[in-house]
Amino acid sequence: MKCSKNTNHSNLQTGRLRKDSIGYMPGLDGLRALAVFAVIAYHLNFVWAPGGLLGVSLFFVLSGYLITNILLTQWQQTGTIHLKDFWLRRIRRLIPALFVMLTGVMSWIAVFDPERLATLKQEVLAAVFYTSNWYLIFHQVSYFEQFGPQSPLGHLWSLAVEEQFYLFWPLLLGLGLRYLPQRKWLIRGTVAVALLSATAMALIYVPGNDPSRVYYGTDTRAFALLVGAVSAMLWPAGRMNEDLSCKTRLALDSAGSMGLSVVLLMMWKTNQYQTFLYQGGLLLFSVAAACLVVVLAHPGSNLGKLFGWGSLRWLGECSYGIYLWHYPVIALTSPAVNTEGTDLSLSLWQITVSIILAVVSRYLVEEPIRYGYKRRSRQRSELHGRQRMQLRGIKISASILLSFLLMFLSANTGTQILAEELTAQQESKVKQENEAQQENEVQQENEAQQENEVQQENEMQQENEVPVQDEGAQTREPEGEIHMTDGQAESLEVSGDGVTAIGDSLMIDVMPVLNERLPGIVIDGKIGRQMHQAPEVISGLQKSGKLGKIVIIELGTNGSFTEKQLMATLDSLQEIDQIILVNTRVPRPWEAVVNETLTKVAGSYGNTKLIDWYSESSGHNDYFYPDGVHLNREGAKAYGQIIIDALFSEENEEQ
Repeated sequence: MKCSKNTNHSNLQTGRLRKDSIGYMPGLDGLRALAVFAVIAYHLNFVWAPGGLLGVSLFFVLSGYLITNILLTQWQQTGTIHLKDFWLRRIRRLIPALFVMLTGVMSWIAVFDPERLATLKQEVLAAVFYTSNWYLIFHQVSYFEQFGPQSPLGHLWSLAVEEQFYLFWPLLLGLGLRYLPQRKWLIRGTVAVALLSATAMALIYVPGNDPSRVYYGTDTRAFALLVGAVSAMLWPAGRMNEDLSCKTRLALDSAGSMGLSVVLLMMWKTNQYQTFLYQGGLLLFSVAAACLVVVLAHPGSNLGKLFGWGSLRWLGECSYGIYLWHYPVIALTSPAVNTEGTDLSLSLWQITVSIILAVVSRYLVEEPIRYGYKRRSRQRSELHGRQRMQLRGIKISASILLSFLLMFLSANTGTQILAEELTAQQESKVKQENEAQQENEVQQENEAQQENEVQQENEMQQENEVPVQDEGAQTREPEGEIHMTDGQAESLEVSGDGVTAIGDSLMIDVMPVLNERLPGIVIDGKIGRQMHQAPEVISGLQKSGKLGKIVIIELGTNGSFTEKQLMATLDSLQEIDQIILVNTRVPRPWEAVVNETLTKVAGSYGNTKLIDWYSESSGHNDYFYPDGVHLNREGAKAYGQIIIDALFSEENEEQ
């Protein structure tokens, strides 16, 4: 018994789908929408989507499936792969929207932050030639652990990986089809290369270290594209029959639902710092995604009908433009300092602007250039209209190219500044501002002290003029009580003997406060320090006799670390009486991961206490410099105070 064919036809035609589009699979457009909004959620730092970066892997699998399906169909129909035609179609599809976005970003930077325009030129060149991923690798620009201004072009690495795949895969597939007539050997060879790529990722990745190298690399990300390619070889869209039995359709949708469950679960539960992700997790995700892609591509799938819903499908059709625009919009409009948490109104505004820009680009630029005429025009009487549309596409292309060249050539032609140099300039600027502010505060304190001295002299003069009361009328303070003003309490010094503080640049920021309030404390701070370096630092302090009985550890500003690395640090302090950990506030994706790891591990060590700087600094944008990371004088005082409070509480507990 079979289900009605009318049901299957409705799957194709729901939402006014294009019946004349050969091989069109509406469910895959819905999947594109899911992928792009997962990436957006990740870049907006939504806590419920720490694995939203997996949306990129979903795009890779989709691209591998669709491109291979197109090439196999062409081979079956013509006996060859028309490389020139394939590459020209890719150029018309991708280049116009990219140039529009690059011109728009450079225009914005030229108006609002012209100093960065020269710096941006190198990234623009890498983007134009689709080598952004290798540019970032060779210049050691981290995707996960970076400071300074956020580059609005940092997301283009994934387009570079895809374009490199489009360049080489048709050549390799054509050779395989020509010299490996048995399809099984071609499939086995592709699977072997995919496994080799996944193995390279697992071997190159160092747990706890910055994973940007394996995240960017074409060699270590190719497996996702190849998994999609293998799926197209096994289940090409052209061989899928819409006439299915109810039992077969149920099995098909069940398989797709399982794949969708894995995809959503990993987007919800994983994050970019988990070792699992780089040692098989991304491969598992790619296989689940491929299963979902095949089911959504099938014309008889009810799940495909769901993902082919009109609005979702339309967003998927705009997904390329949305992906291009969302990151620059977020990077250029998000505040550097934000201690209030996610601003939903700002996030919705950023998403809306990204969609609007993508739609404008699609209908005014991309489609006229890509098609040259309205796709549904079939009448000969419309020939002149087609020619006008083609002419319009040529004019638009020339205008875009001219605008891009004008912006590119008008940029500062001086020495190019690399990302790390820009970060160094930012730190130097922050340091200068810090010194200027400290000088200003010292001057204000001196003025306040002079006013206080004048006030005390006046009060002493008034006391001398007041007649002395008799002894019985005098009031006495209760014995044992000491009353101090807030200023006196703050100036009270506590000995820092036997206390050692280990940290990164934040510890350097707070060093003057701790030295003043805790004389005798040993402070070891270094810019860029990571948790995995802590055991070596501890060993050096121990050998030099500078490791106290109380150790304060402030690390996590510069990147995440694993539970194993934190435990190794704590285990190296077994002879220490008290360990004080400080969690972090840093406007970067690893903030939540660092704080979660600290909370989880600290609870399993009896001599360890965790200070919640994240909560203490909530709502205090005034504690931070414009980079949102380093502490100004006010922030350093607040940071030092919570450390002193923690030391006092420990002393009281011991007493």
